[in-house]
Amino acid sequence: MSYKNLEIWQLGRELVIDIHRMSLEKLPKFELYEEGSQIRRSSKSIKSNIVEGYGRRRHKGDYIRFLDYAFASCLETADHLETLSETRSLEDQDLYGDLLERLDHLGRKLNRFIESVERQHRT
Repeated sequence: MSYKNLEIWQLGRELVIDIHRMSLEKLPKFELYEEGSQIRRSSKSIKSNIVEGYGRRRHKGDYIRFLDYAFASCLETADHLETLSETRSLEDQDLYGDLLERLDHLGRKLNRFIESVERQHRT
């Protein structure tokens, strides 16, 4: 088994790619190093924290902590996306809605995965 088999990692990977592209192709130039940079970093953090937690999975407390970081990064990414929409830096509302929905979906999956790891830890 590899972290690449985890659905949460796969969803995170797809989001990283799409958010990266969106930030370079759909945002005004002045946002490339401001909010664009922030949203790229926070989205990458989701996936990276899943990987780091997986690497520490023998220590359930560490695993859960890094999954919590991934969830927090998911919320942070959604917040950056909302800011981009509210400031009209991201004008493509269909893309905004799609990315926000996928971030929400990943957040719910992360929560269920964390709960599962916590249950396994108790037994």
